[in-house]
Amino acid sequence: MISNTPQPPYYAVIFTSEKTEIDIEGYAKMASQMETLAVKQDGFLGLESARNNVGITVSYWKDLDSIKKWKQNTDHLFAQEKGKKDWYKVYTTRIAKVEHQYSFEKL
Repeated sequence: MISNTPQPPYYAVIFTSEKTEIDIEGYAKMASQMETLAVKQDGFLGLESARNNVGITVSYWKDLDSIKKWKQNTDHLFAQEKGKKDWYKVYTTRIAKVEHQYSFEKL
């Protein structure tokens, strides 16, 4: 589902990853828990995610302070460490300021 974000400016955190060959138990459950937790964070605006060989999750935030607080959330820190240890072969996180957005919807 495409997030219904407000008019810019706002921020996007783009998390791109490749998982290890072995799909270790608990990944899907943890991802779901992190999404549920992120939605409750002050400044959270939306989330979009897709996974094939490469996974991409984009979360949208009101400001940089909201992103910083999310990164420091203790449950999120635990998930980050678990990801480094067990689930990810490689990942990159990018933070970008969204200045313009264009939408189309066929009715």
